[in-house]
Amino acid sequence: MTKTKAVSFSRNGGPEVFEYVDIDLPPPSAGQVQIRQQAVGLNFIDVYFRDGTYKAPHLPFVTGKEGAGVVTSVGPGVTDFAVGDRVAYASADGAYSVERNIETKHLVKVPDGVSLETAAAMMLKGMTAEYLLNRTFKVGPGTVLLFHAAAGGVGLIAGQWAKALGATVIGTAGSADKVQLALDHGYDHVINYKTENFAERVREITGGKGVDVVYDSIGRDTFPQSLDCLKPRGLFASFGQSSGAIENFTMAHLAQRGSLYATRPTLFTYIASRQELTDCANNLFDVVQSNKVRININQTYPLREVGRAHTDLETRKTTGTTLLIP
Repeated sequence: MTKTKAVSFSRNGGPEVFEYVDIDLPPPSAGQVQIRQQAVGLNFIDVYFRDGTYKAPHLPFVTGKEGAGVVTSVGPGVTDFAVGDRVAYASADGAYSVERNIETKHLVKVPDGVSLETAAAMMLKGMTAEYLLNRTFKVGPGTVLLFHAAAGGVGLIAGQWAKALGATVIGTAGSADKVQLALDHGYDHVINYKTENFAERVREITGGKGVDVVYDSIGRDTFPQSLDCLKPRGLFASFGQSSGAIENFTMAHLAQRGSLYATRPTLFTYIASRQELTDCANNLFDVVQSNKVRININQTYPLREVGRAHTDLETRKTTGTTLLIP
């Protein structure tokens, strides 16, 4: 049994509940490997676990879903990974740590042309963009879409990827700087939601037709206006709630606006099988290595300063992707 450093919390609350502590690290069990992490990704789902929006399976709890590093030892029966392999993951609790054990079912090998920092920065956000654009709604030439939080981590990847797929890409952002950042990353039109009514502007941009699909990770602040952006039989894809949960959503909302569809997808459903995980990750690696999508690491924080990172994320001071460095 050795010791490693990790960030955990013993009660729900604000960033102040985090503690940088020593934790026990046993040898990897059957089906596990031990990795030394190079970088950890910061995501809004980490906030949801910390503040209690999502219930942690136990307390104290080491949160974080995404990271990348190097395998340092393998557990009994592991044959598909070896010491020295460069690996990444996006669906395993416990990322906020310097070293960790992890089941191999969560891991993918990182291609030589992708740095571990880039891998940690893009796995959760990039695979989210992959399933949203390729499987939740099949985006292609002729698709017109609206993507909220266009200057965020998922938004910057999705804008570039959707443009490469041939779509007309409309986004929203909350400042002039963020509008320009999104325009530099594939968006055809970006609406400053603080100075413009985004639903009215979408109607203007589309000549009154509306969009095929709205991708909404904001939640309360953009509902029901997101529905007003859709054409009849369009799809509302609500994949997050950074401003709070949507309340008072009834089926009548969909009927009144033209027989709309609505879905609440999660990445973890879309990568539930080993084949789905590897397919999703390989699609992401391919589009990044083709230079159709570039990954922006716009902020880095030492792991021990994760509270500051959470504060900046929640107050929308961050853009693109944020990394925690163990």
